[in-house]
Amino acid sequence: MNFISKEHARKWGAGMMAAGLLLGGGILPAGTSQAAAVKTVAKAEQSQVVLKWNGSITQQTGIYSGGKVWVPVSFLRDSLNMPVSYDKADKIYSIGKGNTLTKLMVSDYGISISVNNYFLGDYEGKNINNRLYVPFDLLTDYLGYKGDWNASSGRLNVMKQVQNAITIKTESYIKEREDAPIKLDYPQVSGLANAEAQKKINDMIKQTILKYAADAENQIANKSEDDRPYEFEGGYVVTYNQNGVLSLVTQQYGYTGGAHGMTYRNAFTFSMKDGKRLLLGDLFGANPNYKKELNAKLTKLIKADGGYLGGFTGLNTEKYFYLKEGKVVLFFQLYEYTAYAAGFPQFTFTFKEMLPDGSSPFAR
Repeated sequence: MNFISKEHARKWGAGMMAAGLLLGGGILPAGTSQAAAVKTVAKAEQSQVVLKWNGSITQQTGIYSGGKVWVPVSFLRDSLNMPVSYDKADKIYSIGKGNTLTKLMVSDYGISISVNNYFLGDYEGKNINNRLYVPFDLLTDYLGYKGDWNASSGRLNVMKQVQNAITIKTESYIKEREDAPIKLDYPQVSGLANAEAQKKINDMIKQTILKYAADAENQIANKSEDDRPYEFEGGYVVTYNQNGVLSLVTQQYGYTGGAHGMTYRNAFTFSMKDGKRLLLGDLFGANPNYKKELNAKLTKLIKADGGYLGGFTGLNTEKYFYLKEGKVVLFFQLYEYTAYAAGFPQFTFTFKEMLPDGSSPFAR
């Protein structure tokens, strides 16, 4: 989940095509005259994938290309029953709803993806044979699905993940101003057995967003009439919602003039039992040397990462991480140790490599 700048997002709007890509079984309401301008995947690089839903073969087929399985948006619509719509004014495809609302922005720069207004730099859509496809990783990482992929038979069985029995709703802090709009989306949870834990989780997330909003309001109050328009936006993604643990990432972007804006990222991992915010020590407690091992690995990796500016001597916080299935992803802020163009440096470690055999990161 690498950094994608808001400046790139502006290009999506400025260079947007009226490209109504075929979804199979119909065309979304848009012209198709420029669809071919989007970079397509050569047939020689592809192999067909049989798509199954809960063990039953569907009418849609996927594509294996570039070491990844790509699924057509028609599969999300027809087999997974995810609503799909096209906004002709903004030229954006919307897929799903609630806390998995996904938007595909087709432009001269490609097909970019956001979830809950959180722009994903490592994920993109593709126009394959004039059909709109997304990487299956998008479904497993952010949309609540899992898959059983058999490379030898070319079959992918898609299933729903077994998730915590909670509801996640998108809330928004919005202030409409022509020269300085603010729109910050953030999650709030309900359905927890422990009402106090639920309040603790929601308050921590909300207060983080409100603090950013207050800083934005302060910058707007000091804005000169001669300044270019300001802009503040934010979104989030849920990366793990299983085993009594919820992990998510929020990201806020602000533009107040200059060559580019600034993006900040926060991450929260909570125990559903008591609402406690889990830190790295809570996950790796079974390994007394976890911090020493992480610092050794990170020192090597971050120095080899592009744009390293120096200064890394070890972790100075245990908060900047999020969970994925069987993994933890650590990240650093923009400019913290690397140049702006390098984005958010992030490094993935499996629980298996960090914990003794037989131990669990969620044993508390």
